[in-house]
Amino acid sequence: MHDRARTANLLGATALAVADLALAGAARTAGVSVSGASALVVLFWSPAVGVTELGRRVGLTQSAAARMVDSLEAAGLVTRRPGAGRAVTVEPTPAGRRLARDLLAARDAPLTGLLDALDDEEHETLAALLAKLLARAYGEVGDAELLCRLCDRGTCTDNAVCPVGQAERDQRG
Repeated sequence: MHDRARTANLLGATALAVADLALAGAARTAGVSVSGASALVVLFWSPAVGVTELGRRVGLTQSAAARMVDSLEAAGLVTRRPGAGRAVTVEPTPAGRRLARDLLAARDAPLTGLLDALDDEEHETLAALLAKLLARAYGEVGDAELLCRLCDRGTCTDNAVCPVGQAERDQRG
C-alpha cells in the first residue's frame, strides 16, 4: 500500500526545491523581481500585452502590475505603447527580449541538472507524470497563462502537445 501522505510530502518538497532552483537563477540573471522576470518571459512570447492582462498572467493586481512595469521600463527592459482608445500595451525592448532568453536559459540549467539523475526510461516516465500533474493543476488554477508564466513554450511544444494547453482546450470543449 502506497502512503499517499508521504508521496504528497515528497511532491511538495520537490516542488519547492525545483521552484527555488529555477527562480533563484532566473532572478539573479535578470536583476529584477520574480514577477518582473515572469513578465519579461510572458512578453517574450506575447510581445504586446496590456498592463492589466500582464498582471493577470504573472499573478499581480493591476496596481502592482503598473508598479512592476514602471520598474521594468526604468531599467530599459520594456516600453509602453498607446493602443486603441485609452489602452496601453507593454512591449519588450531589444534588451528585454535578450534578458528573457537569458532568463529561460538560467531557469533551465538547474532543472536540466536535476534531470541528469534519471536514466532515459525514468525521464520518459517523469515527463508523462508531469504532463498528467500539469493537466490536473490547470483544473485547479484554471489559467494557462498564469500556470505557464515562466514556461519555455517553444521547448514545451516541440514535437509534443503542451499538457496545459490541451487541458484548457479539453475544458472549453
